[in-house]
This record gives sequence, C-alpha cells and structure tokens, in this order.
Amino acid sequence: MSDYFFLKTLHIISAAVLFGTGIGIAYFKWTVDRSGNVAAIRAVSERVVLADWLFTSTAIVVQPITGFALAQLAGYSIMSRWIFYSLVLYAIAGVCWLPVVALQLRMRSLARSAEEDGGPLDARYWHLSRAWLWLGVPAFSCLIAIFWLMVAKPL
Repeated sequence: MSDYFFLKTLHIISAAVLFGTGIGIAYFKWTVDRSGNVAAIRAVSERVVLADWLFTSTAIVVQPITGFALAQLAGYSIMSRWIFYSLVLYAIAGVCWLPVVALQLRMRSLARSAEEDGGPLDARYWHLSRAWLWLGVPAFSCLIAIFWLMVAKPL
C-alpha cells in the first residue's frame, strides 16, 4: 500500500468519524432532550462528552495532519483555492466546536445536579442546549461544504 493511499484512507475514515460522530451526538442529544427525562438526559450527556473526546477530538487532529500530507504528496499547493477554502471552513467549524465542548460539560453538570436533586432541569440547561444546537448548524454546514470541495476540487 502506498503512502498516499494509506493517508487518503485515514483522511476519509477520520472525516467520516468526525461527521458521523457529530451528527450522531446531535441526534441523540436532541431526541433525549425532547423526552424531558432527566435521568436519560444525564446518561446521554455523559456519553456525548465521552464520544466527543474519544472520537471527535481524535478526528479533528487527524484531519489536518493527513490533509497536509496528502496535498504535499499529490503536489497541491496549500494555497490552492479549494484547499484554502477548506481550511477556512475547517477553522470556522472549529470555532463553533470549541464552545460546544464547554456547553456540553456545563449541561452534563446541570443534568447530574438535577438528577441528584430529583428535580427538573432548570432554564440554564435549556438555554445552553439551544446555543449548543445553533452552534452545530454552521459547523455541520462547513463540513458538508468541505466534503464537496474535497471531492469536486472546483477552484
């Protein structure tokens, strides 16, 4: 197996992990929030934080490393327009993701407290949850645009 093929395989798998974990986390968090079940929300919040650290964080690191290596091996300039725009979109997605991590940690703490107290989630949880959701929209939009740029290489 050539270095290029190996790196491309890693790059594609990590892109799939990044997108798939993100959309899976979003789906399960959104559906459990709609249930209003505090115990379930706490349990899913625990897994969301874990999944983000294990899978999303790893893919976030692997993507640029393999991407830069692939560009070099294929003879593309990092300043090629499609690569440049991909990097800008990746940075925007990252700027959205960083506060999402902090929000997830705070929501997890609020869900733990609510379950321990035997009461409902307070308004802070729901406010953080809405912010979490709306930060995900531009992040996922950027990732979809990056997929298109990587496949089409239009510029």
